[in-house]
Amino acid sequence: MPVEFIEGKLKTTLPVHLVAKNRLDAAALASSSLAWAMANGFSGQAGRTLILPGENGALAGALFGTGDGEGALAIGALARALPEGDWHFASTLAEPEIAAIALALGGYVFTRYGKKPGKALRFSLPLGAEGAYVRRIVDGVFLTRDLVNTPTSDMGPDELEKAVRALAGTYDAEVSVTKGDDLLKKNFPMIHAVGRASVGAPRLIDMIWGPESAPKVTLVGKGVCFDTGGLDIKPSSGMLLMKKDMGGAANVLGLASMIMAAGLKVRLRVLIPAVENSIAGNAFRPGDVLVSRKGITVEIGNTDAEGRLVLADALALADDDEPQLLIDMATLTGAARVALGPDLPPFYTGDEALASDLAAASVAVEDPLWRMPLWKPYAAKLSSKIADINNVTSDSFAGSITAALFLKRFVEKTAAWAHFDIFAWNPSDRPQGLAGGEAQGIRALERVISKRYA
Repeated sequence: MPVEFIEGKLKTTLPVHLVAKNRLDAAALASSSLAWAMANGFSGQAGRTLILPGENGALAGALFGTGDGEGALAIGALARALPEGDWHFASTLAEPEIAAIALALGGYVFTRYGKKPGKALRFSLPLGAEGAYVRRIVDGVFLTRDLVNTPTSDMGPDELEKAVRALAGTYDAEVSVTKGDDLLKKNFPMIHAVGRASVGAPRLIDMIWGPESAPKVTLVGKGVCFDTGGLDIKPSSGMLLMKKDMGGAANVLGLASMIMAAGLKVRLRVLIPAVENSIAGNAFRPGDVLVSRKGITVEIGNTDAEGRLVLADALALADDDEPQLLIDMATLTGAARVALGPDLPPFYTGDEALASDLAAASVAVEDPLWRMPLWKPYAAKLSSKIADINNVTSDSFAGSITAALFLKRFVEKTAAWAHFDIFAWNPSDRPQGLAGGEAQGIRALERVISKRYA
């Protein structure tokens, strides 16, 4: 990673002083550094970095403004603002692990297609931070970002399967794949219907890790590697970011990486329906009725609501196994972005203990999440005159809620289930990451799972 952490004190390092707004007096700076800060109008403004000059052209350190308490993730901006070299924080940090994670995440650059790597920085691991924890969290986020940032030309269903197999190989996990027409033979009809028009055969990827006797934790990720919208085709502007429609799969793989690296005592299962929603003569159509794995018949009101179809078959399989915890993640609806914007993913669950744990973990690790209601009266909006259910509603209201209610129909045996409607993308640069693919919710989920199954 561009930011390397060294456990123990480096021989010669430069200090980074964190300065709250209008609190230069508390930074214990040398008189020359204080004068430099004042001459440059530095007063602890949030996110501002000021390099401190030393003698004979050397550096004396840096100041970083924390404003009125912006949170430890803001420290990620240092990864792009500091000159290359060896650094340490001049004072004890309130949230050392989040600060270290933020630094590493802020230095991320996607280099596969020639982009130059970021600056090489070395930092003394902040006092109180566990290096192994920081590294596995950062590795999981980087895996997620890399997968989402890769265009579909290099991240179709075949390549997504290879990525799963590569991760499985690292941790000695087992992978099985049901592909093409075998999906019909093994009763995954909706995964097959959504993906059959693509040259890349649809498939269900199934990865299992951990002892059979351990508590079962199952992660399901939407793996739509590109979404044209199908016959209800998207406008060209709507397709520009559709390489990220496998962001749910990327996020559950990042989370799986964290879980396996930690050696948690769980029987981990990862299910990824990997498809491309393309257009051809055999594409599924508006008005078609699909019979799902669970036997529920689904009228297709819109072929652009395909993610919930592939998730439904995968969730039905997961639910049959009755795991102690079932999580699904998907870039599912634009309605979620309208409601909460790109930074704040909604989650849905009927399990009050799980909802409480997720809310607490979200705050603890600065991984924003917001619970939304599974409002039962809205389920009627998904009614069909000829099938058990429609895949869309007849109006434009509460789209994220009704999508969650659709999925809930396929989870009956698992009490602790949560659905995450994520964006998986930074539309603009943030301190902890440049514009591009993003991990959302998985640091909070890692906290919940590790506390439950340490």
